[in-house]
Amino acid sequence: MRPLSVGVLSTYAPTHCGLATFTAALCDAICADGTEVSVVRVADGGRSTRDRVVGELVKGSARSIAATCELLNQHDVAVIQHEYGIYGGVDGDDVVDVIEGLRVPSIVVAHTVLKHPTPHQRSVLESIAAMADRVVVMSEAARRRLCDGFDVDSRKVITIPHGAALPSGPAQKRPSRPTLLTWGLLGPGKGVERVIDSMTSLKDLPGRPNYLVAGQTHPKVLADDGEAYRDARKDQARRRGVADSVNFDSRYWSVSKLPALIQSASVVVLPYDSTDQVTSGVLVDAIACGRPVVATAFPHAVELLSTGAGIVVDHDDPDAMALALRQVLTQPRLAGSMAGEARRLAPEMAWSVVAGAYLNLADRLLTERRALV
Repeated sequence: MRPLSVGVLSTYAPTHCGLATFTAALCDAICADGTEVSVVRVADGGRSTRDRVVGELVKGSARSIAATCELLNQHDVAVIQHEYGIYGGVDGDDVVDVIEGLRVPSIVVAHTVLKHPTPHQRSVLESIAAMADRVVVMSEAARRRLCDGFDVDSRKVITIPHGAALPSGPAQKRPSRPTLLTWGLLGPGKGVERVIDSMTSLKDLPGRPNYLVAGQTHPKVLADDGEAYRDARKDQARRRGVADSVNFDSRYWSVSKLPALIQSASVVVLPYDSTDQVTSGVLVDAIACGRPVVATAFPHAVELLSTGAGIVVDHDDPDAMALALRQVLTQPRLAGSMAGEARRLAPEMAWSVVAGAYLNLADRLLTERRALV
């Protein structure tokens, strides 16, 4: 019997964004058992030389949309990664035409489910959900929001966790100076200023904790505002008298090198401004690497940290942020129990497990489709 073939529509390398990273990791894991995977890449002006990329979707081009449909229809199942900002049209509504042109079963992965969408954003996601065979969300918070706040068939909505690379080999030795770590594409909304403010009250701790902000500036932020956000945070650290305890590493961290970076941290901090975020790959990576987490109360953090892998603080409570960081850094038993709970949760997030769930879903859809013939 020939292997299953899966066509994927998404941003993809060399694009640097969370969606492209997610797609690459998922495709690698799906391929591991012999499944054939091809990617139609959402074009961003550059070109991809990856063997897996079989075509590109050009924003706003009806001809490109038709070509994308035909490429995806050559596979057994199509997987469509959805974010409003990556496709052409108003609120990315070009993707509606893509899904409408599919003849094979389709799985839409909804990376963002807004609490307060505009009427058109609501219409786009509802149209996608109506045409797709299944909609995958990555948290129960996302599932509840989608099913309760949108006109969708709840029977179509499936929860499959965001995947992560579990560390392999011996544990990384952490530096003598305790490290607080925030990483990912940098820009307004990251909330780094919250942690810099907290560092002023942590200067008295043994070892003088160091706050490391790792990652490039988001390409869209860089194009619009340059390094204004990063420079403002450096200036903030100088004004607060903690410049020697706040460091920025502007490299892009590859998936292969990321686990070592995460394991080097005493605590991972997710101080995001958003109160809306129902999926965070950074949060999942932190838990997969067995690190204690301190996060603002965005929905995915509230859900994943509820059993003790981290501490959630209100967005507008700087004292609570500082206290939580102090507790993790000064109470080894607390930090150890948080790390232990993270390690307990980690196996279900392994990319191999997540890929298996997608393949099982694809098999079910094909069985359903054959039963209708």
